[in-house]
Amino acid sequence: MILSPLSDADRYTALHPLFARAFEFLRTTDLNALQMGKHPVLGDEIFIIVDHRTGRSRAEAKLECHRRYIDIQLVLEGLEEMGWRPVAECSQPATEYDETRDLRFFDDAPSNWLRTPAGSFCVFFPQDAHAPLVSGDMIRKVVMKIRA
Repeated sequence: MILSPLSDADRYTALHPLFARAFEFLRTTDLNALQMGKHPVLGDEIFIIVDHRTGRSRAEAKLECHRRYIDIQLVLEGLEEMGWRPVAECSQPATEYDETRDLRFFDDAPSNWLRTPAGSFCVFFPQDAHAPLVSGDMIRKVVMKIRA
C-alpha cells in the first residue's frame, strides 16, 4: 500500500513495468473532463474508472481485494478516507472471489484509515484489502486498474 501526492509518483515507477505509463497518463490527461465510467488506457493492461459520488461512512464501507489488478486510486475532488488491512489478516470473507469482476469482499474491519486529499493517490496491490469512498462529502476520483 502506498499513499502519496501525485507530484511524487515518479518515486514508484520502478515497482511495476506499467507504472511509468500509468502515472504519465494520470499527470497529462484532463481527468476532470472525462465522463463517469470505464475508459481504456492500454487495452486490458491499464484502464481507468471515473467515479463521482457521495461518500459513505466507515461502517458502510467493506474491505475488498483484487487478484489480477493493482489499483491506483487518485482523488480529484474532496477528502476521501480509505480503509486498509492486509488480505493475509482478513479472516471474515463476505463473498467468494468473483473471477469475472476480480473482486472479493470481507467483513473484517480495516486496521488503518488513510486520509487521502485531492491530488493524492493510494496504490493497493493484490495483498492489500481496501475500503474506499469513505467521506462526508462528494468524492470525484479515478481508479486506475493495472494488470498485476
